[in-house]
Amino acid sequence: MYPEPRTEQGRMQPTECLSLVSISLIFTAVLIVTGCGHKKTPVSPAATAPPVYPSPRSSAEPPATVRSEPPSTGRIPVTAVPEGGVSAEDKEFILAHRPIYTETGEATWYTAPYKGRKSANGQVFSDDALTAAHRTLPMGSLVVVTNLVTRQASAMRISDRGPFVPSKIIDLTQASAKSIGLYRVGTARVQIDVYQTPKPMNVGGRWCVQIGPFTSEGNANRYKEKLLDDYPGSRVIEFPGERSYWVRIRPVGDNRDQAEMMARELRPGEGVAYLTRLD
Repeated sequence: MYPEPRTEQGRMQPTECLSLVSISLIFTAVLIVTGCGHKKTPVSPAATAPPVYPSPRSSAEPPATVRSEPPSTGRIPVTAVPEGGVSAEDKEFILAHRPIYTETGEATWYTAPYKGRKSANGQVFSDDALTAAHRTLPMGSLVVVTNLVTRQASAMRISDRGPFVPSKIIDLTQASAKSIGLYRVGTARVQIDVYQTPKPMNVGGRWCVQIGPFTSEGNANRYKEKLLDDYPGSRVIEFPGERSYWVRIRPVGDNRDQAEMMARELRPGEGVAYLTRLD
């Protein structure tokens, strides 16, 4: 689960997942047109951002619904998702389009440590919403997650950040985990197909590096001070997680290239440095 500073927030209600028949049709069509899709070679947590494409993708891909704006270090606005995570229009969109990006890896599921906890997108977290946490996909992205063991698949929206575990690429709510047969086993290898992103994947974005977990607040604060000395002009905070402490550094302008460089360079004594998108 994404340990968040108390200033970041989200809320939703339950909805249905896509039927297995519909999903089968989706992936049959995808296989016919694109083959089996590409798989990402496992990489370190610092290199999990979607690739930067040198030119615009095919016109068949859905356009971004929010214009890219110059990076800012201010508060990240709420990125609302449909009630319950996905809508009927989302399902129709998936049936009519091909994925614009695909990755594979290990998934798990999570729940909030307390009632009313807010997701990173700004809405109150709900176990019953078809949503998930991902470190680097734009907030609000529409995805289909397929359990590669059972072949069960479901549409969901990205509404949170995480998982902050090196071997995992996506964290599902209880509803999302149940919809693809992952809830009881706890973890499984999955394929993530991205169908729509409210903001571009290939340019812009507001980026940071999240480091942890630290076992004590003192250790986290000492690392925070080190980062302030090593990266002048960056914004660095320390905040508590669940039985742990974390440090987050936002480079000047929340610049992606700078955040990626930091994620490669940082070698904390405790924990791991995770490249993370804020918006």
